[in-house]
Amino acid sequence: MELYNFISLAGLFGFVFIGWLLSTSRKDINWHVVVWGISFQFLFAWFLFVFPVGIKFFMLINTIVNKILASSTAGAEFMFGALALPPGMKGAGGEESIGFIFAFQALPTIIFFSALMSILYFLNIIPRIVKFFSYLFTKLMRVSGAESLCAASNIFVGIESALTIKPFLKNMTKSELCTVLTAGMATVASNVLALYVFSLQDVFPNIAGHLVSASFLSAPAALAMSKVLLPETEQPETLNENVELHIERENNIFEAVINGANTGVKLIVGISALLIAVLGLVHLIDQIFLGLGGLINQMFDWNGTLSLKSILGVIFYPFTVMMGVPLEDAGILSRIIGERVIVTEVTSYHHLAGFISKGILESPRSIVITTYALCGFAHLASMAIFIGGVAAIVPERMPTLARIGFRALLAATLACLMTGAVAGTFFTESSMLLGT
Repeated sequence: MELYNFISLAGLFGFVFIGWLLSTSRKDINWHVVVWGISFQFLFAWFLFVFPVGIKFFMLINTIVNKILASSTAGAEFMFGALALPPGMKGAGGEESIGFIFAFQALPTIIFFSALMSILYFLNIIPRIVKFFSYLFTKLMRVSGAESLCAASNIFVGIESALTIKPFLKNMTKSELCTVLTAGMATVASNVLALYVFSLQDVFPNIAGHLVSASFLSAPAALAMSKVLLPETEQPETLNENVELHIERENNIFEAVINGANTGVKLIVGISALLIAVLGLVHLIDQIFLGLGGLINQMFDWNGTLSLKSILGVIFYPFTVMMGVPLEDAGILSRIIGERVIVTEVTSYHHLAGFISKGILESPRSIVITTYALCGFAHLASMAIFIGGVAAIVPERMPTLARIGFRALLAATLACLMTGAVAGTFFTESSMLLGT
């Protein structure tokens, strides 16, 4: 194991230590959950990155996702013609792509993947996988069945995961509700995952497999980190009990396609509105910082540039180094990882793809670790969405949700950083998964 691998391993436990320092009750931390959460991450990472069968499975998943993604563009090309063609591609009629257009090439994939996931739910394929991981989390980590089920569901879906435990939300403890929010923000939904694949596949061919594995790795990390930051001090209703998914099934597969596609449309509208509003506000804040920076330059002869991204880059620089990112790339990547808190992971992945394509980032290690660390909804907008979504189901728990929201966001951020550290621990230049 090389030096940077050791740094990543030490960083993993460093993030747990930070969580311990910020815990609401250190004496009540259930270290059994933490040990098993890290163990799940290591076992899964070892299976995918080191074990020969796991490597073949990884490559198979990567191929399947890319094939599905290729199919997802057919409808967009029919609707938008050359606007939907990826750079360098030609349509059936010989028309050429006019370049990358996020709205016409990346966003439509969400509709297709939402419909596909709805079909897999209708056929009871996803529920069986969710119940398997929920059973493992409940029995081995000794947490409540409801929060285990929610964490397992978040591997595949987003805010909809709260509906799978709808009957239990009313009586959940504060720690359980924190886990529900943390698991939602530390992972990504499968339909949005397609968006990241589309943005990065040209510069990172194996990105699909990495993003799928990152979502699996972050689920146990979310369980562990939420129990460190807000330990259980009450008695959960479903402690050590397996619970069934609460699913409102469609009547037939066509209804599943329709509902899934409509969900995808709503998601696209939400993402578009969020990006337009947040990026505009960030630009406004940067203009204010730019003016302040100019004033500071005149007063103190300082030649630096002040912006929201630069401030977040400074804050996240030590965390980026702790994950095992080489120092020559840490400055750039700390800004990308830090800006996710404000501008969402969609923008961060887009910026990462730009730096790779321009040759600014060439280290496979840096790219892989950042890809894993960004794979989560750990940002302010998502926090509001998850609190609002859960509160819509159980309005009487709104005061509790509001109080623990920022703590859950912190736990989700640390969980994502843990996942990046795990990827850095198993990184090797000779691996067909992680190398060039």
